[in-house]
Amino acid sequence: MAPPDAILGWDEDTTAEAYAAFTRDFPMYSTTSRDLARRANLTASRLVVDLCGGAGATAEAILALAPPQARVISLDTAAAMQRVGRRTLTDPRLFWINAPAEDLADHVSGPADAVVCNSAIWKTDVPAVFAAVHRVLRPSGRFVFNIGGGFAGVTYPDKRTVRARPSLNRLIQQVAARDYGYSQRPAPDTLKLPLETALEHLVSAGLTVVDTEVTAQHSTMEEQKAWLSIPVFARPDGDFTHEQRMEILDKAYALTTPGTPTVTSWLVVVAQRPRETP
Repeated sequence: MAPPDAILGWDEDTTAEAYAAFTRDFPMYSTTSRDLARRANLTASRLVVDLCGGAGATAEAILALAPPQARVISLDTAAAMQRVGRRTLTDPRLFWINAPAEDLADHVSGPADAVVCNSAIWKTDVPAVFAAVHRVLRPSGRFVFNIGGGFAGVTYPDKRTVRARPSLNRLIQQVAARDYGYSQRPAPDTLKLPLETALEHLVSAGLTVVDTEVTAQHSTMEEQKAWLSIPVFARPDGDFTHEQRMEILDKAYALTTPGTPTVTSWLVVVAQRPRETP
């Protein structure tokens, strides 16, 4: 059985509940959400969009910085994730829309002061989404998003020192090969969304790049194991049940030290809709 699809797999109750538990217990998504919200300059905002908002981890960070009169819209295609979010986030400023990111402009008329997207932009039709963001942003409104380093082809310098130790992903591949005869598929030659491509799409959509930065998130093997326990992230690929993947994960994790530091690289991009000229 193949692992859940990186897009459709989010609309599964087991994935949504596992993700919610992970965000409660570990800081990965809350930390990146706060970073993006801070960069969005929300002090005087009245309308903010949490794009591909899932269960609302980023919406929660936005609400913490947005003024009392602001509205926050969390838009996502995964109804299961939004069901979890509706149950756990009850701020009256937050509204939920179940729709694809590409259809943003059909559901949000704007003008939005900011659009924020945490770790999901690479899974969308990027040119279509960037064009939709341009349509809903007010002049000078900010579009802030991040891309996992592996998808963008960037590495934070600290990560190079950590690479001396086998990653949990590498250990999973080794255990699967040893115990199940697993043969890893060749890695694709093309990156999901490198910086150069993202910048080209932003310019084509009429958005101006304000800043780009490669950041690092420091965590532990324990957090990595918890993240890989979420069905949509479980490894390895191929014909395994989820139970088998968890067994492989447990064996691989036993070869590590739980407190071993790990580094996740992120490419953070801040863009904006240009000011209107008289």
